[in-house]
Amino acid sequence: MVGVNASKLRIGSRIRRTKSDWVVTIVSYLVVTLFALTVIYPVLNIIAVSVSSYRSYQLTPWMFFPYEFDFGAFSAVFSSRLIMRSYLNTIIITLGGTTLVLLLTTITAYPLSRSELKGKPIFMTYIIFTMVFNGGLIPNFLLVRTLGMHDTLFALFVPGALSAFFVILMINFFKGIPSSLIEAARIDGASEMRVLMRVVLPLSTAILATIALFASVGLWNNFFNAVVFIRRQELWPVQLVLREIIMAANMAVLQADGNFAEVNLRNLPTVSLRYAALIVTMLPIMCVYPFIQKYFVSGVMIGAVKG
Repeated sequence: MVGVNASKLRIGSRIRRTKSDWVVTIVSYLVVTLFALTVIYPVLNIIAVSVSSYRSYQLTPWMFFPYEFDFGAFSAVFSSRLIMRSYLNTIIITLGGTTLVLLLTTITAYPLSRSELKGKPIFMTYIIFTMVFNGGLIPNFLLVRTLGMHDTLFALFVPGALSAFFVILMINFFKGIPSSLIEAARIDGASEMRVLMRVVLPLSTAILATIALFASVGLWNNFFNAVVFIRRQELWPVQLVLREIIMAANMAVLQADGNFAEVNLRNLPTVSLRYAALIVTMLPIMCVYPFIQKYFVSGVMIGAVKG
């Protein structure tokens, strides 16, 4: 009876909350809500401006909901050959680069995760060395040009396809896989490649999805390499085209001495066009992320802790 009464008291104590508990709860909810609004407001503002008329934007540039719907900016984006070509270039770079990253990272991390590998400290020292020291912009440019990749799409994803951070992350994850599974497969006569393909990789969905997310977002958003290595306009990625649109619009405003009324909106990119291009640019990543979000946190935590 004493144990039952004690449990009832504990349950009752959990239900009853003091004023200080309510204050902490309310303040916590307010802080989280304000933080969520500060994060989501820029996105909603971009969407609202992109589908509203330019006159509405001039009246309320901070708009939260669209006014006077106008989809002319999206029509201009999808009818532009340059934008659609750059969109295709970015998709090729992202898909090809992410595939290459996963392939090179896997075949590099799996041998290094095995304790029986001879010379493992030497290889690990070399990999960690690349995280601390970098050749710099000019040596990278000379290397890309020497390899014949200058002014090609390969220059945007091949040079950085093997990341030391990804390799270390995957090594730690592979170390967490029970060695008994690998030994059982070897006893059954499986080769190392078969062990990797049939045993290790099916258990590594979380870390593969995490690295794929990191790599794809980095490749999709990267425009600096395009500025350095790409000269032909037909090879521009979408980020570089978006940058040119923003620079052209800013230049038009500067030439008009900041007077938006003097800007020829029919011939020059408007803020609606810039925001529409921005939405088209970030839409694929926003659509893919919810499907692999469940792997993201688990992959990072397991890969970072185990080993």
